[in-house]
Amino acid sequence: MMGYDFHRQKPIDKYIVDFYCPALRLAIEIDGDSHFARDVEDTGRQKRLEQLGVTFLRFEDLDVKFKMERVLSTIDNCIQKHESQPRT
Repeated sequence: MMGYDFHRQKPIDKYIVDFYCPALRLAIEIDGDSHFARDVEDTGRQKRLEQLGVTFLRFEDLDVKFKMERVLSTIDNCIQKHESQPRT
C-alpha cells in the first residue's frame, strides 16, 4: 500500500501480528470472534509491542468485510502521518 510492503502473520518478539510493515513499524490487527474474551491479553501484548516501537491499528473483522473503504482510509491516514513526521 502506497509503496510499502506489509507482511502477513509476522512474528515480533514472542507474538504474531496479523499484518506488519517494517518500514513504518506498523502492525495491523484484525479482531474477530476469538478476540472478544481476550481484551486483557490483547492489551498486554499491544503494550509490549508498543514498548518496542511498534504502532498499532486495530480493526474489527466486520469492518474489513463490510467497510473496507474506511479501513483503507485509516491506514492511508496513518501512513501519511508517518511520512509527515521528521526523521531522526
